[in-house]
Amino acid sequence: MRVDKPIVRNARPEDVPQLFGFVVDLAEYEREPEAVVSTADMLRHALFPSDREPHVWAHVVVDPADPKRLAGAAIWHLNFSTWEGHHGIYVEDIYVRPELRGHGYGRALLASLAKICFERGYRRLQWSVLDWNTPSVDFYRGLGAAPLEEWVGYRLQGNELTELASG
Repeated sequence: MRVDKPIVRNARPEDVPQLFGFVVDLAEYEREPEAVVSTADMLRHALFPSDREPHVWAHVVVDPADPKRLAGAAIWHLNFSTWEGHHGIYVEDIYVRPELRGHGYGRALLASLAKICFERGYRRLQWSVLDWNTPSVDFYRGLGAAPLEEWVGYRLQGNELTELASG
């Protein structure tokens, strides 16, 4: 079923179980299910903290066949370019249920984030994708997104992070 205009909205606390399910599904797709050590409660606290403003947000797209079911979501946070002197959005996760892909939901999610960038004067909408994930790479290129081929991501975590912090 094709929907003319997908319904994208801010995530609500009651969406967290489905959002966390997307996180787990995405980790399984990316062949790292054991890497998920977070919980739905941790995600709820990150998105809807009671003691401060959030630093992580989520937008969801509603399944047109069942308004209580989410078709997909984008979980994101701000980044900052010192060269441009402006914030941007970094999409941590974007996920659309496999059976609903190809109906414009992923595009609608990214378009909603692009609109936030435009409205707030942010200069970038950025994310990462595994190089073997050809369907996603093709989708992103189809939107006009360009890979950052000269940039290589690095990460410190676990023991290495602890060693550097204590050293």
